[in-house]
Parts: sequence; structure tokens; C-alpha cells
Amino acid sequence: MTPAPHRRHCLAGLAAAALVRPAEAAPAGLYRRGNDADPGTLDPHRSSTVAEAHILRDLYEGLLTYDNHGRIVPGCAEAWTVSDDGLTYGFTLRAAARWSNGDPVLAADFVFSLRRILDPALGAKYAEILAPIRNAVAVNAGHAAPDTIGVAAPSPRTLVITLERPTPYFLELLTHSTALPVHPATVRRFGDAFTRPESGVSNGAYLLHESVPNDRVTLERNPHFHAAADVAIPRVAFLPTPDLASAVRRYAGGEIDSLADLPGDQMASLRARFGAQVVLGPSLGLYALALDTRRAPFDDVRVRRALSLVIDREFLAQRLWGETMDPAYSLCPSGLDRYRTPPDLAGRDALPIDREDEARALLDAAGFGPGKKPLAIEYRFNASDNNRNTAVAIAEMWRGIGVETRFTYTDAKTHFAYLRDGRPFDVARISWVADYSDPQNFLFLLQGGNDTLNPGHYANPDYDGLMRDAAAETDLARRADLLFRAETIVVTDLPWIPVMHTRSKALISPRLTGYHANLRNAAPTRFLRLEA
Repeated sequence: MTPAPHRRHCLAGLAAAALVRPAEAAPAGLYRRGNDADPGTLDPHRSSTVAEAHILRDLYEGLLTYDNHGRIVPGCAEAWTVSDDGLTYGFTLRAAARWSNGDPVLAADFVFSLRRILDPALGAKYAEILAPIRNAVAVNAGHAAPDTIGVAAPSPRTLVITLERPTPYFLELLTHSTALPVHPATVRRFGDAFTRPESGVSNGAYLLHESVPNDRVTLERNPHFHAAADVAIPRVAFLPTPDLASAVRRYAGGEIDSLADLPGDQMASLRARFGAQVVLGPSLGLYALALDTRRAPFDDVRVRRALSLVIDREFLAQRLWGETMDPAYSLCPSGLDRYRTPPDLAGRDALPIDREDEARALLDAAGFGPGKKPLAIEYRFNASDNNRNTAVAIAEMWRGIGVETRFTYTDAKTHFAYLRDGRPFDVARISWVADYSDPQNFLFLLQGGNDTLNPGHYANPDYDGLMRDAAAETDLARRADLLFRAETIVVTDLPWIPVMHTRSKALISPRLTGYHANLRNAAPTRFLRLEA
């Protein structure tokens, strides 16, 4: 399928006003969905990005899933039970659950899939998510065989999962891509090629029709899906839109029906131009700067604190991002389930001039400043208008305390692969969108040994001990206190510098209905409708 033609412009009149010809009619039955980036993989067990999650949510269905309001609803499982001690979960699969080739979805498929992602040979980036399952950590570390995890299929439609300890957010974990099933026979036959259109078998509302790198991933309605009769949109094309300004032009020209992100510095004009088509909502996201704590001088907390002190978070969130972000003075955003108000970064209430003075003093004590060598930083980020503008603004703030900044930027796939591979860096833009509304899903990122998600390799025994204690605590109030103490350590040590907490921001065409901004930023295509 070729991309829709770009609209043309002509100039006329003394004012040389731009006159736009009417947009061509949208292809019937095709939802053209702007997505953050090109997916690095369509293997749910190797996935690690939000852009991939949007596609996988359409291709596959876990035991539980999200609806278009971000609510947890039954997926492949039609019912479940939880034991009194909170350790054993029993799931009954739908009799009508089918793979896209017509095979029934069996409990054994979930056993196969959970063993697969936890097998260290796969190298899954997100296996840590499944740590609550009995023996999952040992298996993923290579200390036990995959068939020893606490997952069993006593009958074709019955799945039993046993946990190491009570986990109050476990059901929400099962909506995540790590818990999605893959078709065992297809994986065995094709290996890594099971994600290709010609060989792919999925169990979600859609099946993979076409995958063109840097252009589109097109899905078609899965006729074997148990709720296929309720899936109104027959085809959806996910279009990578890292250049947000260009994406807005394509949206205005009728080439895209929705955008999952918007250029923050254009929000005022976008609101004026598109009105109610601009939709802002809550989010569970963090925008931060990771520092490589393995390397001098970023192993020095004085340097990390100085860099944090002079970042004007209000300017970035309100002015640069057009109020589509909130200033972040903690790792966790406010409003998480089972938590309290997060601890603040020190110096939040100080005057800007006092923060600058403190930052200069910290750098001086660390060996940088007038009469000494300047602090030179390489700032890495994945290229987008918003990220580029943010990097330039932060570099200017750092310049005020004598810091020299140079930029290295790549596409999102390359940027995050670089960080996951454990390669050295100075400062890197990092983002996280929580998979469930619990402080643990932010704080686990900085535990020692979690190297694929903790690229700066921060390790603090006191922090790790509090996180272990919180994981074993069944009293939710005491658990919240332990997590608060853990977060207090990281906002003091600053292995990551919190910059902003995200809000969802989208452009939604009037022809698309059923979209509801929600905390989890979930909008499965199966719940949406498209007008002609």
C-alpha cells in the first residue's frame, strides 16, 4: 500500500495566503493511526516501547485487557478467582477464543508463552515485569529451568498462576505485552520470523497484513476473534510520526485520522486551529534525564544535583510544552494507587538565583568552574521536535552555571537500543510510561541489576533493601511507607533527574469516535468507530 498523497498548496492574492485544496476522501474502512515511532519488533516478548504496545494491543489479547476508557476488562479469560492468601490465581479461558488461523486459544499456549519470555536465552527486555510469578526471577536469571515457573494448565481452558508473594497489582500486569500469548506451533516453525505478515498468527482483534519499515504497519480484522462481530474498523495502518510538525500537516491534509503526540510548542495554535480535536488527558508517564553513574564525573552526586537544580521545570512544562506536561519534582507522579504524596526534590521551593548559587558551589566542590576545567556533557536524545527543543532549553539553563553541552541524537529505535545495550553515555533523555498504576512500576526501574531499564547502572543497597521489603509487605499502608522511603533515596541520589510528568495529547479526527483520554493511554482499535 502506498502512502496517501501529500496535499498541495498555492499562493494567491496580495497577502499570499495559503489556500489548501480540499482533502481527498479517506480510504473506506481504513483507520490511519499516527504512532510515536516505527516499531523495533512485533514480538510481544521482545517489545519495550509505547509505540509497539499500541500495535500489540490490537494484534494480541492477554488474559485481561483494556477497553477504550483504560478500564481492565476480560480478555481471553472470561472469569478468574484469587485464593484467600493472594497467591493463587485461576483463570477460565473463553470457549470461543481463537487464533487467527482458527486454532483454539488454550491454557497451554499461555504456559508456553510465559516460559518463553522468562527463558534467559530469549533476552526479553521486560521480563522483570513478571517477577511476582513463583520462580520467575530464578528462571530469568538462568538459575532454574523455564518449566519450573508457577504456571500450569490443568485443563485446556484452565490456567493457574502461583505467585511468590501477594501482589496487589497482579491482574493489571496481565494486560501488559509480557503476558501476551504467542502461537506455539508458529514460533517453533518460524523462530524469529513468526512476526512477519506471511507467517504471523495472533489472537487479538486484528492480524498482521503488512509491515513496511519507516512507513506503516497495517492490520486487518481477525475473522476468528471471539468478538469479531463487534469490531467496527476493518483495517488500521499505524504510521510512524516522529516528526510531529510534519505529522500535524498530514493530519490537516486528511492523510492521518489521529495523532498520539503533538508538538508542545505549538499547542496554542493547534487549539485555535483544531478546537475540540485537540484532546488532552492524564497519563502515567515520566520524562527524565538518566546519568551514567558508572563514569566520572556523573558518579558524583554533587554533579548530578547541580544539573538538576537549575532546570526550570515550570518553563519547560508550561511554556515549551504548552501545558501538555507537568513539572516533575519526584520520580512518581501524584495520584498513583496504593501510595501517598511522593517526596519532593530538595530545593524545589528555593528562588532560582539561590538554586543557581547552590549549583555553582556544588560544581566547584566537584572540581569544575571558573579557574578550573569546565564540565562538558554529551546529551543524547531520540529526535523529535519536542525532545530537540527540550534539549536546547536545558543546555541553555546549564550554560548559566558554566556547563558545556553537545548533542547526539538518533531515531527512537537506535537511541533506546543504545541505552539497553549498556553502552557508555553522559546524560540521556529517557522516558517511562507505567504499565500499571502503582509506585513500584516507577521505582523498580532503578533497582540494582535491572540493567536494560536502568541504563546508568545505578545500584544502592539501601534502596534495593527497601524495595525487597516493600515487595514482601502485605499491609498496604506499610508498603506505601517503604516505597516512599525508597523514592526519597533516589530523589536525593538523582541517578535519574525527573524533569516532567507527561500528559497524553492527541489529535482526533471528527470521523473517529469512541476515543476517550485515560490514565493508561489505551485506545484499542476494536473499541473505536470510523465514519465514512
